[in-house]
Amino acid sequence: MARPGSRPIDELVRLAIIGDGAAFTELWDTHIDSLRTYIRGWLKNLDDFYVDDICSKSFEKAFRQIRSYDPSKSQFGTWLRTIAHNTALDIVEQESRSRRKYVYLDDEPGSLPVIDTIRDEIDTPLESIIKSEDQQQTEKYIDALPELYREVARKRLVDALPYKEIAEELGLELNTVRTRIRRAKALIEKIKEDADR
Repeated sequence: MARPGSRPIDELVRLAIIGDGAAFTELWDTHIDSLRTYIRGWLKNLDDFYVDDICSKSFEKAFRQIRSYDPSKSQFGTWLRTIAHNTALDIVEQESRSRRKYVYLDDEPGSLPVIDTIRDEIDTPLESIIKSEDQQQTEKYIDALPELYREVARKRLVDALPYKEIAEELGLELNTVRTRIRRAKALIEKIKEDADR
């Protein structure tokens, strides 16, 4: 459902298809609350981190696949929920598989997995590529991001700050920082793909 003062969904979709990151951000803003509610209602035992992770990955997939969206077959929100449903199933399955491989600190299955204590400090492949590129080019990518993502992206990709430190500096929830950084990286990847065409 569109928020008061926002542009119609079909217009935002058309703009997103041609690469307008601001339009896609507006689609995010319009649909994120209902998507979170849908996931929480369906998977009641997931904590907020996993809900936000599913939402973020779902929007990333939607952004990459936006050209395949057909408004004659479903509404954008329905299409997005289908992506989120499949993404959630994948994440739950991956988590289930990886939990069987964790080494626990005190050999108790209920204790904190070692991987959870180091997750924030490991760069993703995209972060490694961006860091290895010329600093000026990285700044150019960040400057092209919507304002919502610029500061967190700069602190993570240029200053190499951990998520927790970024959250403290900006006064944001840790999950909000993770979500914004993930979204910023997806947008940077899209900007790079468009530049290579």
